[in-house]
Amino acid sequence: MTAIHFEHRGRRLVADLADPLPIGIPLDFGGPQPRFHGAPAASSTALRAGNFLGDTREGGSCNCEQVALVPHCNGTHTECVGHVTDERISITDVLRGGMHLALLLSVRPVEAGSSGEGSEPAPASGDLMVTAASLAAGLAAHQDLSPAALVIRTLPNGAERMSHQYTGPAPAPFLSREAAEWVVEQKIDHLVLDLPSADRADDCGRLTAHRVFFGLPAGSRRASEAKRAHATLTELAFIAPTLRDGWYLLDLQIPAFLSDAAPSRPLLYPVRFE
Repeated sequence: MTAIHFEHRGRRLVADLADPLPIGIPLDFGGPQPRFHGAPAASSTALRAGNFLGDTREGGSCNCEQVALVPHCNGTHTECVGHVTDERISITDVLRGGMHLALLLSVRPVEAGSSGEGSEPAPASGDLMVTAASLAAGLAAHQDLSPAALVIRTLPNGAERMSHQYTGPAPAPFLSREAAEWVVEQKIDHLVLDLPSADRADDCGRLTAHRVFFGLPAGSRRASEAKRAHATLTELAFIAPTLRDGWYLLDLQIPAFLSDAAPSRPLLYPVRFE
């Protein structure tokens, strides 16, 4: 066991770093993969440059592939406030590394019409939302610590979501405005969702939950107005049913892309009280 011991709010905790639990969807360039917003599938091809061929199966000396993907649409990714601002802020500059105390909560989205919560623009009939009420109820069972990161697993949760094609104006649940405000009130800096987006796919470009989470006024595209420019949002994760709700350390691993988003590999390490 490779353990790390630390203290939080006067409680001594320990986490085993020897067996990380991945919650990112592996991206199979030649097989089934999730997609969102009608984006093309992520793909890879052998590099051909002059006499060089990057495929040993075709006589090349080694394998060397070039890949094409849309980070926001082709699987698990982590983004920053640059996703909704005119300034090109990179996720690499925002997410410097390290581990964050995280709470994993399972919630069941509810129909917008019966939720008592909303968004901007108003949700359509039949839309499903993750609500502040459901998140608050989940946190109530874990009041002993205060998380810096929140991982939300929406129910029902099947393996088919690892290759689901999210099409249409509302192909998946999304956060209510109140839910996004609740996350901010809890001082959550890193939010991980198993949804393709925190917002409705077709929301007339408002991206209400995104702007609330990053501390931007409605409609603002100016990074200088963001009160939470340090925050990160991870979407299209997959949290296996075998992972229990509760406390973990979250390690958000990303490549050094100078882009508002990058494919990511979030890892969870279970935490227990000493």
